[in-house]
Amino acid sequence: MSDLLPIFPLPNVVLFPSVFLPLHIFEPRYREMVADALASDRLIGMVLLKPGWEHEYEGRPPVYAVGCSGVVTHVDRLGDGRYNIVLRGVERFRILEENHERPYRRARVEALADPPLGAEERALLRRHRSKLELLLAPALGRHLGGNPDPPRPDDPGDAALPPGMADEDLVNALAQYLDLEPIEKQALLECRCLRSRAEALVELLEMKMMLTRSSHASPLAN
Repeated sequence: MSDLLPIFPLPNVVLFPSVFLPLHIFEPRYREMVADALASDRLIGMVLLKPGWEHEYEGRPPVYAVGCSGVVTHVDRLGDGRYNIVLRGVERFRILEENHERPYRRARVEALADPPLGAEERALLRRHRSKLELLLAPALGRHLGGNPDPPRPDDPGDAALPPGMADEDLVNALAQYLDLEPIEKQALLECRCLRSRAEALVELLEMKMMLTRSSHASPLAN
């Protein structure tokens, strides 16, 4: 990463490594950010705004310290100066210090690469993947197989999970594309390693499904 990473804060978007994110850039300060990134290393850091950002959005409202950098893989500059871009997640980072010299936010960051997994942790990751397959295979087969809409845990689809997707890609894609609250995605991003992220995702989906079943149960069932 550059010494100062451009920071793009949003209230409802969390980026994960190796996952693609389309963005429409229309604010003047972020048009400048994209132009500068394209002229440099094409890296932009996505971070999540903390609650209460509405009162300070035009300024520099607080953000969560952990974000994910993305490289611009596609760019379409519109006639009025707006951009449509696509980012591919590169690496998690932690903000150490912000720089306020430009209209958009920049920060000095430290990289938070997922540590390599040993044989035992890799085996645990595979077990978590199997649980995810049981929970989500019907929806994933259709949505990740070509439908751009995010899969839902309660989707009654009937296709199989794509077998060739790497564990890392599957966990990160689910964390980003599933219909979860932004703060839940942020918590997944902050997990220290891929195995713990997969475990947290399984627990989160099991809890949501249990709550869904409870809400649909008849009050006269007992």
